Amino acid sequence: MFPVIARFKTPEFLTGFLPAYLTINSYGFCIALGIVVAFFIIIHRTKKLGLNQDNLSELFLWCFAAAFIGGKLFYYFESPSKYLASPSLMLQNMGNGFVFYGSLIFVIPTMYWWLRKNKIPFWPFMDGVAFGGPVLHSFGRLGCFLAGCCHGKVCDNALGVVFSHPLTSADPKNTPLYPTQLFDIFINLSILLIVYFVSKKQQFKGQLFLIYIMLYAIGRAINETFRGDDERGFLFGGIITYSQFIALVLFILASASWYYLLKKEARSANLEENKSDNSDNSINP
Repeated sequence: MFPVIARFKTPEFLTGFLPAYLTINSYGFCIALGIVVAFFIIIHRTKKLGLNQDNLSELFLWCFAAAFIGGKLFYYFESPSKYLASPSLMLQNMGNGFVFYGSLIFVIPTMYWWLRKNKIPFWPFMDGVAFGGPVLHSFGRLGCFLAGCCHGKVCDNALGVVFSHPLTSADPKNTPLYPTQLFDIFINLSILLIVYFVSKKQQFKGQLFLIYIMLYAIGRAINETFRGDDERGFLFGGIITYSQFIALVLFILASASWYYLLKKEARSANLEENKSDNSDNSINP
């Protein structure tokens, strides 16, 4: 598609410090735009928790660092022998090559640590993330689509999209491929709608975030069957991809968390009911 949005000559006063030409890549631009939009969505959804732009900005910086490290590490894990043989490859194209689940796995503990440190309830905040997460992820996948990465297999039907730009990451070029990036956007926006409607009758704190994780795990596992970038790696003799395995693990953990939080909410409701009954009995002997 369009991996480069703009390329312009570096101003003279910056020559010597920066390359001769500056490039705005579509992938990085979409990620930056997604971060900004998600930032304000999460502020809106979590304003009752006492968060403001200043402290949420601090959290976003921590999460950005965690997402970068986790996404890159899991990207290297997909072809460990390749990077062990040539460690210098790790320093090349630092702005490209990330694994979403790697970022997610690093970001959640970072959020938990920061929220506890600042005495902000974890699960109510994560329900806000259930609104911002799919939006940020959708912008990221739009960037993938424009750059040609995370593409699908060769497609012989009307769904096929041809990537012909010389700088595209798609391989093969000039051949119809499944637009798995757009499939992922559809999955995330569908989850966003479901989360919105469930929020009207939410049963317990954390439910919205767990819905996000579980539904994306299912959608991602299905979408992986259309992916064509085989370098991301497989497990168990090629039965499933790394991402499908991680999706399965996260689905199980989210399901267990759902059961625990639902039981916890039921116990709390029973305690409140018993307190109310005891109070009524003391007033009306």
